[in-house]
Amino acid sequence: MTTRAVESIAPAATRPRRGRHKARAYAWRYALIAAALIFFSFPAFWITTIAFKSSSEYFRNPPVWIPANPNIAQNLEKVIRTGGLTAIGNSLIVTVSATAIALVVGTLAAYSLARFNTGGNNFAFWILSQRFLPPVSVVFPVFLLFRVLRWVDTFHGLIILYATFSLPFVVWMMRSYIREVPVEVEESAQVDGASRLRTIVSITLPLASPGLIATGIFTFIFNWNEFLFALVLSRTNVITYPVKLTSYFGPESAFWGEAATVSLIATLPVVIATLLMQRYLATGLTLGAVK
Repeated sequence: MTTRAVESIAPAATRPRRGRHKARAYAWRYALIAAALIFFSFPAFWITTIAFKSSSEYFRNPPVWIPANPNIAQNLEKVIRTGGLTAIGNSLIVTVSATAIALVVGTLAAYSLARFNTGGNNFAFWILSQRFLPPVSVVFPVFLLFRVLRWVDTFHGLIILYATFSLPFVVWMMRSYIREVPVEVEESAQVDGASRLRTIVSITLPLASPGLIATGIFTFIFNWNEFLFALVLSRTNVITYPVKLTSYFGPESAFWGEAATVSLIATLPVVIATLLMQRYLATGLTLGAVK
């Protein structure tokens, strides 16, 4: 047998072995992904089961994985009676309003930074650095200011505060997305007679819409889960759901069913928004990553 024939046969003999190694590598990869998925999904699964359990099944040993008699209706009735749904509604009003204000103001500011280099090269990072400020360091001065303005325990007080603290993140994110939109497209629209505002609304924002949606979702999540400001600045009228959750845990008892039900309901807006905007969210997160 010639040398050329041996060389042609050798790779064919090693193909099954390579195929087995490749299949084994894929099996390990999928096993690790499945283990990570189970690990990170278990808290959500456990909270969901607690919302359906009766009080006698919370601490049973061995644990009750599937409730025998689902108790979600009674837990939901207790949540309504104790103001849990009202707190979720308050959170929805504050979060949606603050996110909308932050997106409008932050996008306009980001456009100014991206197109006119307002404030110089370091001004954008200075704006972002305001997000690094720990909320606990300013919560007391904010409380004193709000008490003078009579904004404590009001919707507009929390909305303005949440929008203000969301602005640095929105400005930084939208600045990057707007810079990815070609300037020549805007110049063409302006040559045709479009004003600057019309160009932003009709040209820039549609092209940067994946980034705008991704920024909006993250801003919504940050505001939705905010706890410290809501704890200090709310009393009875504007209690958000993170503050309401603490009322179900006392020094002598804990209402696990009600707390789990409120947590389960409170996750629905975030999950629904993420599922509906999943395509835009993935595009927005990768926009500008590779040039």
